[in-house]
Amino acid sequence: MRDPRHGPLVAMLLVLTVVTGLVDALSYLALGHVFVANMTGNVIFLGFALAGAPGLSARASLAALAAFLAGALAGGHLARRRPAHRGRLLVLTVAVQSALFAGCALLAAAFGHTAEPVRYTLIGVLGGAMGLQNAVVRALKVPDLTTTVLTMTLTALAADRAGPRRLASAAWMFAGALLGAVLVLHAAVPVALAAALALLLAVAALTHHASGHPAAPWTHPDPGPDPGR
Repeated sequence: MRDPRHGPLVAMLLVLTVVTGLVDALSYLALGHVFVANMTGNVIFLGFALAGAPGLSARASLAALAAFLAGALAGGHLARRRPAHRGRLLVLTVAVQSALFAGCALLAAAFGHTAEPVRYTLIGVLGGAMGLQNAVVRALKVPDLTTTVLTMTLTALAADRAGPRRLASAAWMFAGALLGAVLVLHAAVPVALAAALALLLAVAALTHHASGHPAAPWTHPDPGPDPGR
């Protein structure tokens, strides 16, 4: 997984993939069968809900979609404002995410997560945080590591029969989903949010440390062509 073109970004984006699996497990299991990172699922859930499928909420899917798009809009603006150093861009993004996750953990600890105002607040804030992440990860341009979407990753893995990052991305998202489900089902929602927050803080700290060498090739917005992975 070592790659001088992308340096620590490969490992850091894999950790963010774990966060994606964890937070989607939390939102689906605890916030009413809705995703805050996987928007493909929400579009499908919205169709099911409008058709009258039980256990699904069109309002929740729409809230997640709207929040995700708002976060992605902010992430795109951030990436355009700070394009010169990929490490610092990621640190700033994850710092914002960490603040949002910390607020969600405190909210869930103080008021629970089942009351509708709290539930929709959690969906909105977490959806916005994941939209922010997606937009910035897209700007970082590390091949095969979107941190959220696995359909094309798995297709490429099977069709090309190559790519350790692709396999790692699927495995780490599975690990995040498993961890999130265990924490939600056997601990509590604030604990799951705290675990996601801990991972985000680790990404911020490690990337900040690695960013102390601004001349490193991986920090540049265009690290050059990426050979076979």
